[in-house]
Amino acid sequence: AALSNLLGNQFSSILPKSIPKTKYQLQFTEGAGDKKLDWINVKFTLHDVICFIVCGILGSYYLYSKHWILNNIFGLAFAINGVELLHLNNIKIGCILLCGLFVYDVFWVFGTNVMVTVARSFDAPIKIIFPQDLLENGILASQNYAMLGLGDIVIPGIFIAFLLRFDQSLKRKTNLYFNTTFLAYFLGLLTTVFIMHIFKAAQPALLYLVPACLITPLLVALIAGDFKALISYEDHNMESEKSSKKSK
Repeated sequence: AALSNLLGNQFSSILPKSIPKTKYQLQFTEGAGDKKLDWINVKFTLHDVICFIVCGILGSYYLYSKHWILNNIFGLAFAINGVELLHLNNIKIGCILLCGLFVYDVFWVFGTNVMVTVARSFDAPIKIIFPQDLLENGILASQNYAMLGLGDIVIPGIFIAFLLRFDQSLKRKTNLYFNTTFLAYFLGLLTTVFIMHIFKAAQPALLYLVPACLITPLLVALIAGDFKALISYEDHNMESEKSSKKSK
């Protein structure tokens, strides 16, 4: 479902025009009249059905083969859907969340081996894996993998998405905060992989990603003179929402 939701529009664009985009609606209700309750009310097209079937075939093949490429495809689909579903209201909440998970990640990776053991033993697309012996064994026969948990993508991802909305609120020609923080995130990932390769041991990715994602926008805001605007910006003003509800 996550993959079909992600690829729906792109999949529809590559289908031949001879396949109509017929609309359907699946509805399951309880009761009637004013007491009518919708349990299921889903609208979809024939293109969505075909996309869902193709994604289902890929999912079945993944269950059979456990191939790392399919694992990464489904993992990225889950991560992107997670970023779409989760929203930060202001940067203060984002800083608290990232700092808390920074301590959590460092403790469970360096303090104990529980997180590493679970990540390696749990065979599901909850992580992105990179074959370290790709050149020696090829795509199909890789055995040694480096791992990146989906939390290391989703949590910084919702923070970077918040910065994109802040950029749009400034109504400028460039997305300065999004672009610089996304670049810092990418460099943080490269640093994680480099340190992992040097020390040949598991590394808490948030140890490098959190400083990169927090320091960069705050420093840019100080230089650009937007620090006060960034700190005070709220994506959804709760007080205005409450007042609008009362007026209704």
